[in-house]
Amino acid sequence: MLIERRNLETELQNYRAKEKNENDFLAEVKAFLQQDDQTRDAIKDKIKGTSSTNQNNFNFDLLDTTKIYHVQQIKEICIDYRLRFLDSSFFKNDIPEEAISKIKYLEKDHNTNLNGFKIMAPSKLFQLKNYDDPLMFAPIGNDYYYLIHKWGNDINPFRKIAVRPFRDFSSLLVFLFAISALLAWVTPGNVFGEGNEDLFKVVCCLFIFKSLSAIALYFSFWKGKNFNTEIWNSTFYN
Repeated sequence: MLIERRNLETELQNYRAKEKNENDFLAEVKAFLQQDDQTRDAIKDKIKGTSSTNQNNFNFDLLDTTKIYHVQQIKEICIDYRLRFLDSSFFKNDIPEEAISKIKYLEKDHNTNLNGFKIMAPSKLFQLKNYDDPLMFAPIGNDYYYLIHKWGNDINPFRKIAVRPFRDFSSLLVFLFAISALLAWVTPGNVFGEGNEDLFKVVCCLFIFKSLSAIALYFSFWKGKNFNTEIWNSTFYN
């Protein structure tokens, strides 16, 4: 006599039916999903809400030490790439579900409620007060932060070069002087007739530098721009 082949899914259902009926099982699953939704909604509310928390009760034995950063290290990368490091309540884009899941598991593993979330991202991703690569952190304490989740695309490596002139005031002056020297060098020395070409280059460089500085100053006031060292943790647009 041939032995009938068994369907594993059917067998699994039979084992489940021995333990509890279908209605009880569905009710249990529904209750679990509702509780999970409530937990996730509570986490989202904490992220979008304001908090003065600067320390969370982590179990340090369970932390991944490669994800712990001091605020000075965060400040340096924000200055280099012209990023902001602000409370998550200012973040105007949606928080990915994967980040919510990581927070939920961290809270469960460490038996704690996390608060005081911070996000590192370009200014355009924040809803700032008017006067491409987000990272979410939670404070550990003593100016240390734990990296919870990173999403989006990697930052363009040329961004650091592009925003270098806006790092601080001295960087802007060096950039403007370099541009002035380059423009003076390519300007023909005999454009105004015969004369001392070296002296002409120097005078031309100083004139261009003065003009570019005035334009940069006017643009800064007009657009309300500030240097990277001043805005990295500022909640104001300018």
